[in-house]
Amino acid sequence: MFKNLTVFRLTQKWDISAEALHQQLSSIQFAACASSEMQSQGWSSPRNTDRLVHSVNHQFLITLTTEKKLLPSTVINEVTKARADELEEQQGFYPGRKAMKDLKERVTDELLPRAFTVKKNTNVWIDPINRWLVIDSSSPARADEVIKLLLKCCDKLPLEGLRVKLSPQAAMTSWLAGNEAPKGFTIDQDTELTSMTEGKATVRFTRHTLDPEDIKHHIADGKQCRKLAMTWDDRISFVLTDNLTIKRVKPLDILDEDKDKGTNEEERFDGDFMLMTAELAKMLDDIVFALGGELEANTAAATPAEAESLTSGSEIEDPLYGEAVQIVIKNQRASISLVQRDLRIGYNRAASLLELMEERKVVSPMDRRTGVRQILQSAA
Repeated sequence: MFKNLTVFRLTQKWDISAEALHQQLSSIQFAACASSEMQSQGWSSPRNTDRLVHSVNHQFLITLTTEKKLLPSTVINEVTKARADELEEQQGFYPGRKAMKDLKERVTDELLPRAFTVKKNTNVWIDPINRWLVIDSSSPARADEVIKLLLKCCDKLPLEGLRVKLSPQAAMTSWLAGNEAPKGFTIDQDTELTSMTEGKATVRFTRHTLDPEDIKHHIADGKQCRKLAMTWDDRISFVLTDNLTIKRVKPLDILDEDKDKGTNEEERFDGDFMLMTAELAKMLDDIVFALGGELEANTAAATPAEAESLTSGSEIEDPLYGEAVQIVIKNQRASISLVQRDLRIGYNRAASLLELMEERKVVSPMDRRTGVRQILQSAA
């Protein structure tokens, strides 16, 4: 069972076979870090076979593997300083700024082959029939990495972010205020409410009975619900967030009783995977329905000609660029999914906007170790 769900929509049924998807993913297959590399990333087998796609009942499971070298900056700085002290004794003066920079780069190159590595797998479930693409991660940066690499391999992937008619924040606040969950759901004991004022005062309830009067008091003070623990159909518990990420997904006992144990590990895995995909597909449908249904594509979306120009270095500027910059600066977060969700545009267009911001020094390039971009400009 996936533990966290970052959800995307296939805009149409994706008519692709497991073999065809395997061939496309093979163009960026995972290989361990070379001695001089800090990070390596690519697709690997979800089941330790020679196949990059595990398919059960036309439900696909793929895995992105990232390997990073662990080379703390404190270690690099200590060795660099020791080398600089040696040079000072030899030449009679301490190395200058440029010499120190070169020395630090040489030290890093020397230490990299001896650095420990850490490997992380991120699973992705693709449902071409019901048009879901779900990443087992709650990190926007991690989701961006997965989708960016997937789009490099699958140039005809019809993908966009999940958009709903009701604001999740407003809907969750309404459910709490009325002490009534939407049909098929129950409200559990964890929630987080945050003030919309500059101070961002926040109150959190953890494994605590939600007293309706207490909740109403916080809402009357201007707080809005950002996270809400819920249970769907007495089968799956989860936490819904204001950005439509679903966290802490956990099957309940009633679902465990439905499992077909099978006769061996492979059969058990396939049975669990079939059950998971069937249940999560139904749950996602019900969550979307509770949030008013899906929102139609933004009429401001780029035409094919405009989209081509935006990714080919043309002088034609995306008309949403200014709004995208304000969103990034206001939230102090340079995330493709953030821009995509707030502007209600496709992933490719949001990625192009972030790349343009990078070119214009609004945001920094993505840090290879953390996957995070720094905000380089402040609000006007």
